[in-house]
Amino acid sequence: MVKYIPWRDEMRIGNVELKNNVFLAPMAGITDMPFRVLCKEQGCGLTYTEMVSAKGLYYKDEKTKKLTFIDKKEEPSAIQIFGSEPYVMAKAVELLNESNACIIDINMGCPTPKITKNGEGSALMLQPSLVGEIVREVSKASKKPVTVKIRKGWDDTKVNAVEIAKIAEENGAKAITIHGRTREQFYRGEADWEIIREVKKSVSIPVIGNGDVFTSEDAKKMFNKTNCDAIMIGRGAQGNPWIFKNILNNLDREINSEERISMIMRHFNMMIEYKGEHKAVKEMRKHIAWYIKGMHKSADLKDKIFKSNSKDEIINLLYEYLQNISTINIKKLKSTL
Repeated sequence: MVKYIPWRDEMRIGNVELKNNVFLAPMAGITDMPFRVLCKEQGCGLTYTEMVSAKGLYYKDEKTKKLTFIDKKEEPSAIQIFGSEPYVMAKAVELLNESNACIIDINMGCPTPKITKNGEGSALMLQPSLVGEIVREVSKASKKPVTVKIRKGWDDTKVNAVEIAKIAEENGAKAITIHGRTREQFYRGEADWEIIREVKKSVSIPVIGNGDVFTSEDAKKMFNKTNCDAIMIGRGAQGNPWIFKNILNNLDREINSEERISMIMRHFNMMIEYKGEHKAVKEMRKHIAWYIKGMHKSADLKDKIFKSNSKDEIINLLYEYLQNISTINIKKLKSTL
């Protein structure tokens, strides 16, 4: 039985005031601007961009720069950067000082080989002295509060989240996010919430808990077990932007098929406007798969959608699906397009 409902109507990170303490995690290839706007509309207190290469910013790569775009409708939003060279990261952050971001977050938790093989992401946790140098130089260069996202450690023999959190705080970090898995785990097994509690006890800056929050009940349990100041939702928000409203309203309302399809339509249109139809079709396939997961005969629908190559094909498949499973007013739904 949970002890209390720990949502805050406000929270502060450095000089940034936030309306609540339930955040959207940065996820590469997922938390682009359209998805962040949808989560914000559902009550998300702070959104994060996909992780952005500091080196790409430093060398003024246009594709990298586009990842830093923040729409007014999604604010407040943080930009997450990754890299391993203190000078380059500091110079990249200087370029972000006039951006719409309210916070700069440093990625020290990404487990993917293409990132860690360069000594970036969670590989930084193997070099505590470098962590301190990076946080110090980025904090000096930034006009915005700097935060750090870490993992439990590299593997079970190198669990050093508490050490890294202390180093980050000592060098200017204004908050720490801790994912309760090691790099070796990736996203397998269960997140260790005890390590989040230990980090919270070890530092005086806000601690944001991350890992295995998929429901309102999960969120309450994490707060109660860890005493963290905020929670960050990652995979729990995939195909489920409603999770923020559920958590903030202390409920786990089941989202019906009409609501899901309507959200897909809106998400799809936003993606097309932002990225063009060809790219939107490719990128929306995974989002649609998450949205429809658990729905009646969703596997058949998913298979057809992954073979589709245009907006019209996908929209027609969704209409056909709804006509077969419900009596909703299709004309009403089409008016949302």
